[in-house]
Amino acid sequence: MTAIFSSSFRVHLAAFLQQKQAVGFPYQHGTYILRAFDRFCAAEYPDEQTLTRPLALHWAERRPGEHVNTLMRRITPIRQFAKYLNGIGIAAYSLPAGLPGRQVRYVPHIYTSAELTAFFRAADQLPYDPQSPVRHWVIPVIFRLVYCCGLRAGEAIRLTVDDVDLTTGVLSIRAAKGRKDRRVPLASDVWALCRAYDQVVRRRWPDRTAFFPNPRGGHYDHHFLDNAFHGVWARTGLGPVSGNPPRVHDFRHSFAVHRLNRWVQDHREVAALLPYLTMYLGHAHLTETDYYLHLVPEFFPVLTAASAARHGALIPEVTP
Repeated sequence: MTAIFSSSFRVHLAAFLQQKQAVGFPYQHGTYILRAFDRFCAAEYPDEQTLTRPLALHWAERRPGEHVNTLMRRITPIRQFAKYLNGIGIAAYSLPAGLPGRQVRYVPHIYTSAELTAFFRAADQLPYDPQSPVRHWVIPVIFRLVYCCGLRAGEAIRLTVDDVDLTTGVLSIRAAKGRKDRRVPLASDVWALCRAYDQVVRRRWPDRTAFFPNPRGGHYDHHFLDNAFHGVWARTGLGPVSGNPPRVHDFRHSFAVHRLNRWVQDHREVAALLPYLTMYLGHAHLTETDYYLHLVPEFFPVLTAASAARHGALIPEVTP
């Protein structure tokens, strides 16, 4: 593991990462941040042996155009690294807990039916790439799985062949956020798609471990879906949208909002069904799922229409 680090902190960075993974944290994004921090130290502080206050604060400086949430995600692993060093008896400056400030709740882009149709049509038309012979099969299926099952991007990338039970149509999501496992049933059409996909990919990688293999047969890293998403979105011709730009994670948000809308349209009892959605999404608390009811504006037109249909007669219109 030391080989992925090159700065004067390389031994301790490797040991810290090994400890994180040993207790069950995948720490994929954390690894990416640690490697960036290692490159930063090697370039800016090549002879520094101690995680000093000036070094840590230099790393924590906000970059031009950097969102406060991105800065927070960049700071957190280094704060944890400092605590690790102090814990093993090596003095290190730990960035204050209040830095960089309060996190801003991101308002997601909720995909319209037209956007989803255009996106998946473009994904289905990706050309064959001899450098990555199954990529044009992976991308349409992995994005459909993320949207149709409300998965986090990392959960989809980490799926193994054993995690996708094609006999029962159930995904096993292991060591997800909060180190929680859960089982996710597939809709019949998504289940059929996964079976067809597996038959095709198995010809190229008969003994693969990753359900969505990269060109070497292993798992893709966390950059893959972001890059693939932007490539497919550019092929749709949709261009920019109002509000925040669409992201991969917005497929998960859209799944939740579209499901809630469907329940309202079907006159289902949303309050009674919300705990099931919480479990399906792998949320730790009901309040995480309740977020979609209160902060996503696309939910309210459906809710308002349903409320007016049921209770509009209780308050008659006033005519001048």
